[in-house]
Amino acid sequence: MSDSFYTYLAVAALLFWPAIPLFWIPVHLFPRFFRRLGFFTYILPLITWLPIACIIFRLLDVLLLYRIELPVVIKITGICLFILGAGVQVWTLYLLTLPVIMGMPEVTTRISGRLETAGPFAVVRHPTYLSHLLMLLGIFGFTGVTSLGVVAIVDAVVVNIVVIPLEEKELMRRFGKDYEAYCQKVPSRFVPLWRTR
Repeated sequence: MSDSFYTYLAVAALLFWPAIPLFWIPVHLFPRFFRRLGFFTYILPLITWLPIACIIFRLLDVLLLYRIELPVVIKITGICLFILGAGVQVWTLYLLTLPVIMGMPEVTTRISGRLETAGPFAVVRHPTYLSHLLMLLGIFGFTGVTSLGVVAIVDAVVVNIVVIPLEEKELMRRFGKDYEAYCQKVPSRFVPLWRTR
């Protein structure tokens, strides 16, 4: 594949990554407010993410300037991580369905979703966030774009310290004892085989 293909992937990752925390953190912090807003909640990314995406776009020359020349084995590992992350993302999308991935159970009572415990959810409680990190690390691995390495670290920290705890509070509210039992059965939030409790 050409260098321009890898550059486009790096640009896409830099532009679209902020949309995830900028949507989920407010939605989980103020659930009553966003439930009252309902489907109007999906205007939120236009207000929060779009201006940041415009700033990132204007700074792309600087963000793509610094690259590390990584060994071929790291580049191949990066490609494998990206493919693995994309596969996990598609798998979780299939299991949860698009409305649940988009957060509709959080913003409307019309769609409740169900507690998913199969597939990647039998290994970690939040495979969607794990898939995002794998893809970011993968793109960093095969492009060497330093800013993507930084974004991958920031993603792991923000997701583990802010997003997942807020989401788990919401899941506990929705599923109660079933979710509590699931947490005991699958103790790892994010990293396979890593006990977080």
